[in-house]
Amino acid sequence: MTEQPTTVYNNVGKCMLHNWAEERAVAALDNQQTRTQIQKRGHRGILTMDQESKMETVSTLKATYIPPKSPGVRLRGIRGELLEKHIAQMIREKVHAELKPPSPKTDFCSTTQKDFCVEGFVHLTPQTTQVHDYKTDQAVTFWSENCQQIQGVTAVKTLKAPFRKSAQFSTPISERLDEIELPPDN
Repeated sequence: MTEQPTTVYNNVGKCMLHNWAEERAVAALDNQQTRTQIQKRGHRGILTMDQESKMETVSTLKATYIPPKSPGVRLRGIRGELLEKHIAQMIREKVHAELKPPSPKTDFCSTTQKDFCVEGFVHLTPQTTQVHDYKTDQAVTFWSENCQQIQGVTAVKTLKAPFRKSAQFSTPISERLDEIELPPDN
């Protein structure tokens, strides 16, 4: 058969038998404070009866631990210690030399000095074959050279200015038929 839990009633709340022993143990102390005060500050007077006492600053481990004492005399000789230090220093320098080889001498030469300032090079400006005006001439780019092969753009009126404003895509067909020359269908 299953055992039914029996409840013990007190003024704090219900508590089940065989559970919450702390709540039953402090039931007498719960009369002085409200439930929220108990949950916030805990029960007073459970750990110590002297409320003014201060906590100890030394733990039990620190109180019982005794550091080991040295024998007070030299266990190894001076010559042995010096020999050990010298051997350790030699091994340290050897490992350091293997792991970090000396860096090569740095060549402080810029890319311009190395690649463009070659001895014997004479700079010549090429002669112009045509007169160009950078303010009015159309720039030569990949798209200006291949404007006839671009898909999804309006028809080009003049090849000298292929990317100028055009309202042909929004002009009704009836008005476009009145034009003398129809745009190419590329």
